[in-house]
Amino acid sequence: MSVKALFPGTFDPPTNGHVDLIQRGALLFEHLTVAVLNNPGKNPLFSVVERVEMLKEVTASLTNVSVATFDGLTVEFARRQGAAAVLRGIRAISDYEYELQMA
Repeated sequence: MSVKALFPGTFDPPTNGHVDLIQRGALLFEHLTVAVLNNPGKNPLFSVVERVEMLKEVTASLTNVSVATFDGLTVEFARRQGAAAVLRGIRAISDYEYELQMA
């Protein structure tokens, strides 16, 4: 079964942890879209364009990974992309509790 997945985040900036999850996700899913959130309520260090450029550079060798931007609800963007899964990273128990509430 082929599954498309979405890895949403602000990626400000993209970290080695993000890259690790992207590489692992590329092995798990037919296609992985790295979705950069455009949130005007935040004051990011890098612009959306800069974050997309950085992510495209680090994912250039992964043929089943694309980078896109979105605003609004993640679930709506996932539907538009045809994603059946959402990839998320968990660093601590507090992250798990946050993600559980979001689910």
